[in-house]
Amino acid sequence: MIEWKPLGTGARPVPQPVDTPLVWAGAGGGALVLVALLNTAVGPDRPELALPALSVLAALLGLCARFTAAPGTAVLCWLFLNGFAIPPAGVLTWAGHRDTTWLACLLTAALIGTGLARLLHARAAYRRLVPGRARSDPAAGDGPYDS
Repeated sequence: MIEWKPLGTGARPVPQPVDTPLVWAGAGGGALVLVALLNTAVGPDRPELALPALSVLAALLGLCARFTAAPGTAVLCWLFLNGFAIPPAGVLTWAGHRDTTWLACLLTAALIGTGLARLLHARAAYRRLVPGRARSDPAAGDGPYDS
């Protein structure tokens, strides 16, 4: 008789998030490249295109980051948005309501990306659990799923 056995012998661990400084380096470099591409393609005075693009970048970076990296990611993206995507280029300004909204949008995007990643990883880890496989000695018969 043929007996089917799974190829994997144990539970696979949930992937660890990337270190925060590496995520921030990705945010700084990615925001710089993204703003430079947008400034070249559509012009330097179009923040209505730069904000959604940087929000997507923050969400994508959040997929591999810890929750503690979200505020720094949002601030780095905002610095490039404020400094180079709106005129005058290279000058940081603070326009109360507008910049608060932009920071909130970027922070929300980073938190959504991180939360989505944690949810998907937890769901995948839960689905990998098979009743009875978690016991160290399946022949002992002390588990809740014994017949």
